[in-house]
Amino acid sequence: MLAKHVLRGSDNPTRNVYGKGLVTEVSQFLFGDGFAVSQGEEWRVRRKAVGPAIHMKYLEAMMDRVFSASAIHLADNIQGAADAPKPIDLEEKFSQMTLNVIGKAVFNYDFEALTKESPVIQAVYTALKETESRSTDLVRYWKYPALVEASKLVSPRQQKAQDAVQVIRDTTDMLIKQCKEMVDAEEMAAADAAEDYMNESDPSILRFLIAAREETTSSQLRDDLLSMLVAGHETTASAMTWTLNLLAEHPQEMVKVQEEIDRVMGDREKVTMADYKELKFLMRCVNESMRLYPHPPVLIRRALVDDNLTVNGKTYTVRKGQDVMISVYNLHRSPDVWDRPNDFIPDRFPIDDPIPTEQNTDFRYIPFSGGPRKCVGDQFALMEAVVGLTVVLKRYSFELVPGFDPGMTTGATIHTKNGLYLYVKKRPTVASGSRSESPVSAEA
Repeated sequence: MLAKHVLRGSDNPTRNVYGKGLVTEVSQFLFGDGFAVSQGEEWRVRRKAVGPAIHMKYLEAMMDRVFSASAIHLADNIQGAADAPKPIDLEEKFSQMTLNVIGKAVFNYDFEALTKESPVIQAVYTALKETESRSTDLVRYWKYPALVEASKLVSPRQQKAQDAVQVIRDTTDMLIKQCKEMVDAEEMAAADAAEDYMNESDPSILRFLIAAREETTSSQLRDDLLSMLVAGHETTASAMTWTLNLLAEHPQEMVKVQEEIDRVMGDREKVTMADYKELKFLMRCVNESMRLYPHPPVLIRRALVDDNLTVNGKTYTVRKGQDVMISVYNLHRSPDVWDRPNDFIPDRFPIDDPIPTEQNTDFRYIPFSGGPRKCVGDQFALMEAVVGLTVVLKRYSFELVPGFDPGMTTGATIHTKNGLYLYVKKRPTVASGSRSESPVSAEA
């Protein structure tokens, strides 16, 4: 498969055929030299440093301290909508929740996005919008710093984007400085930082990277963390949005999900790692949602050397410097690859099989990309989405608004055009004891 060939050759030291190209160009104003957009040896060094931060002990801590707490906060926040016959925008709510999660998980910082507006939150959205706009600009003047400076005199968009990046970087620099001071005060030596090191009072990725004493500058650390902050929250919010939309469109599947949640959770709201492993049908709904609405919908790679691609027996030469676009959206909906490709069929992924990945589907399913540059936070994102949906679907049912069309627009992720407005209805309380094994109280 061509997708497999291209992705496995991206930043692969043994066959370094493709790099990020356009993705780096449109995002560098925001991510700088962060691992999300860097290439070659620079990328390998940063990926090697960042990867160990998202180890299983860290994910377990996020499950225990962040995912459920943020989802319960969201469920409390939308309580008013359940008491009134007025639909609410769940896309907005999921985006706020996931920003809270990524703030705590990466920086140990509470954005309080569900309860207040802040310059940082607005700056993140502005920067993301600018990234998407640059990917479709006909004249790529932003590639040249002198033209960017000149354009700010006549382009409010450019000035707004630069101001937003400055807000984000100032906030990130402040959090890095505070964390470094705390670590230095504890005199934490590099020898004490094992690969699975995690500070019990602050399990954030920032704390891990500083304590690990990697040889990196504050600006490099900032750029790495910004890659997680900006990209990490929006993609998961989109996955949750489309999963809930699909469940609302298929009430019979929503009933199956809620029956599973009630069976696994009983009267508890806080999701444990054991619960997560048992929420298999909900996971399949998320997997199927990410097949239909992958994030990102398109992967772009630039040829670093001349390469040959064969399609239907005909060979095409890709010249060095040319961009190759992999339409994940079209691949995931191709009738040559999938049966009933445009239908929402969670059972197409057998519930007792491993979670679908690019490896066990031979690159037919690549919502997290594949090859060396596969998303480093794939397990984090799946856990966050399943836990968030579990909590809200345990407490509420959601119904479509007659005649309302959320629409669809694409960029770095697939968004709705009009928001995801749904009616929210409170579900009956599930009797305690629905799940007999290993009950855990909500306060645990």
